[in-house]
Amino acid sequence: MPARSPFLVGRRRELGVLDAAVDGARQGRGSAAFLLGEAGIGKSRLVNECLYRASAAGMRTLRGRGSPTGADVAFRPLTEALSALMRTGGPPDTADLDPYRPALARLVPEWRTAAAQRADNLLELSEALLRLLAVLGAQGGTLLALEDLHDADPDTVTVVEYLLDNVADLPVAVVATLRPEQGPAADLATAAGQRRAATVCQLTALSAAETGQIAAACLDVPADEVPGAVLDRLVRDGAGNPYLIEELLSDMVDSGTLRPADGGWHLDGDLGLAVPPSIVQNYRRRLDRLGPQTRELLITAAVLGQRFALPTLRLVTGHEERQLFHHLRAAADGYFITPDGAAPDWYTFRHALTTDAILAALMPGESASIARAAAATLEQADPAPSDERRLLLADLYLKAGQPAPAARHYAQVGCRALASGATGTAEALLERAHHLAAADERPAVAEQLIYATAGQGRLDNALALVESTTAVGAAPLAPARRLAMHTRLAWTAVSVDRIDDATAQVEAARSLLPTAAGPEHTAALTVIEAHLVFRSPTPSTSDPRADSERLARLAAEQAEQGSLPEVACQALQLLALLARERGFATAQRYLERMLALAEQHDLPVWRVEALLRLGVNDFMRTGDTARLRRARQAAFDLGSIVLGHNAESVLALSAVLTADPGAAQDIIDRCLDATARLRTTHDHRYLLLVAAALAAHHGRRQDMERQLAAFTREGGAASLLYPLSLGLCRAVCALLEEDRDLAAADLATMAAWEIGNPQVYYLSGRYGLHTLLEVLAERADGADHAAAAATPAAELRWNRHFLLLADAVLLGRAGRADDAARTFEAAQAAAAPFPMARALGLRLAAEAAIEDGWGEPAAWLRTAEEFFHAAGVPAVVGACRSLLRRSGARVAQRRDGRDDIPAPLRQRGVTVREYEVLVQLADRLGNPQIARRLYISPRTVEKHVASLIAKTGCRDRADVCDYAATLVTPDPARPGSRAR
Repeated sequence: MPARSPFLVGRRRELGVLDAAVDGARQGRGSAAFLLGEAGIGKSRLVNECLYRASAAGMRTLRGRGSPTGADVAFRPLTEALSALMRTGGPPDTADLDPYRPALARLVPEWRTAAAQRADNLLELSEALLRLLAVLGAQGGTLLALEDLHDADPDTVTVVEYLLDNVADLPVAVVATLRPEQGPAADLATAAGQRRAATVCQLTALSAAETGQIAAACLDVPADEVPGAVLDRLVRDGAGNPYLIEELLSDMVDSGTLRPADGGWHLDGDLGLAVPPSIVQNYRRRLDRLGPQTRELLITAAVLGQRFALPTLRLVTGHEERQLFHHLRAAADGYFITPDGAAPDWYTFRHALTTDAILAALMPGESASIARAAAATLEQADPAPSDERRLLLADLYLKAGQPAPAARHYAQVGCRALASGATGTAEALLERAHHLAAADERPAVAEQLIYATAGQGRLDNALALVESTTAVGAAPLAPARRLAMHTRLAWTAVSVDRIDDATAQVEAARSLLPTAAGPEHTAALTVIEAHLVFRSPTPSTSDPRADSERLARLAAEQAEQGSLPEVACQALQLLALLARERGFATAQRYLERMLALAEQHDLPVWRVEALLRLGVNDFMRTGDTARLRRARQAAFDLGSIVLGHNAESVLALSAVLTADPGAAQDIIDRCLDATARLRTTHDHRYLLLVAAALAAHHGRRQDMERQLAAFTREGGAASLLYPLSLGLCRAVCALLEEDRDLAAADLATMAAWEIGNPQVYYLSGRYGLHTLLEVLAERADGADHAAAAATPAAELRWNRHFLLLADAVLLGRAGRADDAARTFEAAQAAAAPFPMARALGLRLAAEAAIEDGWGEPAAWLRTAEEFFHAAGVPAVVGACRSLLRRSGARVAQRRDGRDDIPAPLRQRGVTVREYEVLVQLADRLGNPQIARRLYISPRTVEKHVASLIAKTGCRDRADVCDYAATLVTPDPARPGSRAR
């Protein structure tokens, strides 16, 4: 008789949910589903069926599961799921994954390379896994199945939550099973169901009819041939649980109460006496039939846990390998255990109820005795155990009633998890250790728990725990360790703008300096105080920037004298930021020192930070992005997706300023959603600002306003980026609309804001475009220009271009035509990397040159008109042509594209822009792709498509695409485009 039903019984609704998830992922619509239910209810059977169907449909399938013995091993289910990829050749070889490989190596150590470094950031890891799943599913979808999520570590649950919130537009389906037990996994399932991030299926008991179907399948007879008394007992004692039903039925057959006869099954004796009164008695009898040695081995294995490693079992039992395999085969034949296919040398009990039943059958104290002996054997055999072995030892000591050694093992694994960045796992382990630890060991555990809790973003909880480190005990924390703890918490508070909390922690640390003075303490505290002075100046501080710089310089000196390279890098980074106001050359020297220190002391994160800031300075001063690109590559090599996005966002802005909209849009498309998912607020705001600037620099006000609205929702109006939204976005857009008054008003607002707030970004126009407009309007004279030109921001190439134009206008107005012309040429050279700014400068300066009679304004206007015509900025085109006429120059006629429209379409009223959209539809592009090609919004494309359907008489979008294909043919002169 089969031990299990050969096919799935019932569960049509749940199968429908899983089928929908699989079908959706194959079509690029990601989703997630949770299967909740008690042990044995059929969760794994559903997952098996789902995996089979997905694989048959051509999907990539990954499977991992939690384990009670490894619940505190960070990312174990995910590592198990990805291990299958390693066995089949490793991750996909695609450039899209290059930035994420170091982070993914955290899940599969075999993917690490000797040269690669990695950053321990949980959000980066989550994003990397999301990208991998998307790449795997590009050709047919990916199914990630995670079983027994209730036994997973907290960090795995956090990663799963990230996946749920971000798979909607990806070819990825996530299916997870768990028991409805209190814990992080159950909380996640509940919350995900409430916000509709996942479908939650609660598996209920099978009906009487379905119980009969299972019995018929196991007995291999029609349902109406299952003896009525057997079915009644299965319905009553099986409680609709497939596992219990099969176990009870198996016991009837094994005991001879139900036996085959005449092609069917017949009862032989009293069924009520033959069936054990409980599943525990059933297992006890089955264990006895295996023989005493196999029985003892299975009991020991059950004490070790539902999953157990063969070498561990051999060590604890003392069996020779050959003898051990003899007993394991007998246990497998008795349907107690099965090899764990996910890992070699590992076995698992067939079900959690199997383990529970075996342990329940033991005499009182027997389990504790076995656990105590096993722990002693393992400790003696392995004085430096792995983290997984330590967790097993902790579990054994708890079963043995010895909490103190259990606490020590939990604490040691928790500290290593904290060092690796798995703060969620660390917090869970250290909380357990803190609860179990003896009074004299509790403060030391609390110290590490504070760091883990703060790392999880729960600063209030961490601060509350500080008091426990000073509790009465035999071994309170030494002053030096308490000082380090307060300093670290102060830095954490500063990084999240909790200024009051940071100040309190600094005061607590300062009070300990007399008993624990040292350069490592004073330097770190001084850096924090420098930040506090800069961010929250007191009324008595006359010059907070000067005080902040003085403290940062002192900290740098202390750190370098005390061989504290990380603290020195912190101080030099702040010094570089503050020094910009006096000159970028000074800031450059600080950053070069920071880079040298990072390379000398092998500090890869600080090396990337230095390269990034040096790259930003290079671009602003010269327009060169080479070092910025090096920083991006170094960040991705390090595995720091966040630092990589930081570099990408600046590169996107450089692409906007250098008139490379395709490159800018590509970075925005790749990184905007990712920064939102990663909750890197600054980079997300920056990219929204870049998207607004991209629209503004093409005169697309509606798109700009939409991006700036998102920027404001993300807190942009209260950030130091705000002046850029005025000077680099709104003012430029107003100038491309030929609304100089509006541009001047936006720039005036920007200048007023910067006067009352710290200035960090220097491309807002205050020392460039604003000065030019004020000179053109005769609201500024030579003295105003000289004051602007004397500031360090004037050396930035973008600003220098506009300032030189302002100087040329003033010289021309003073009748110094030759000097004005030479200065104008210098402005053109400065503007070489910035085509749009150069063309805008030509248009603005030409008007003054016409009035004052200097230069070659007609030639300038023709160049500007050509540029803005190609860019689709009609207001400036019209202004250039009007100025040409006013100056008496000839204005060439330019066709507006209407003649290119086929006559039948012109007769139906198709406009030039509609025809441009129609040409793109021949390639069957989506609205976003067409919008990017034509520099219009997707909503505008949607309106044009609707109009085209009506004007051409087509039925729908597909029909109008077919119609477009008959009108246009590929143009070999322009790859990727079509021409009539």
